Amino acid sequence: MGRFYRYFFNGLIFVVPLSLTVYIFYLIFTKIDKLLGLPIPGIGFLVTIILITFIGFLASNYITNKFLNVIDKVFKKMPITRLLYTSIKDILVAFLGEKKSFERPVFVSLSSESNVKVIGFVTKESLSSLGMDDDAAVYLPQSYNFAGNLIIVPKSQLTPINASSSEVMAFIVSGGVIDIYHNQK
Repeated sequence: MGRFYRYFFNGLIFVVPLSLTVYIFYLIFTKIDKLLGLPIPGIGFLVTIILITFIGFLASNYITNKFLNVIDKVFKKMPITRLLYTSIKDILVAFLGEKKSFERPVFVSLSSESNVKVIGFVTKESLSSLGMDDDAAVYLPQSYNFAGNLIIVPKSQLTPINASSSEVMAFIVSGGVIDIYHNQK
């Protein structure tokens, strides 16, 4: 009976993530198709990808960029939408923008008397504008969550991690379950 349970749980570990991933993509495709009123499954998703890419092209163009900046400024000034809009934009820029904010993964020593460390990302190398020349801002993402904490620590307590930022982020979000160096030989 123990073998049956082991096979069953191994099957669950394979089938559940696969099924949920396929189902979520199915929901996204069908929802977009319904919103756009398109009868062919998946066409709405393709149209959305093309539209987003086209808007990205327009945002990169000097003439249309000015118009899109006006829209951006309006959303940044509206009292209710400002918080949501700027938060979403800042997160996307941090992960996808040309100047990514999470490119320097580090270990942060919590104390000189202890070997306890946390993993984070240097988001601001210099805090001289705050009168803290020897400190850096480090973002500590939380496991199984999209939240985190910003801490200010002396640069001397930071040790760079020799891994890609995406691998380190996956390691943190998984609660340390996955191997950071799984792609490195």
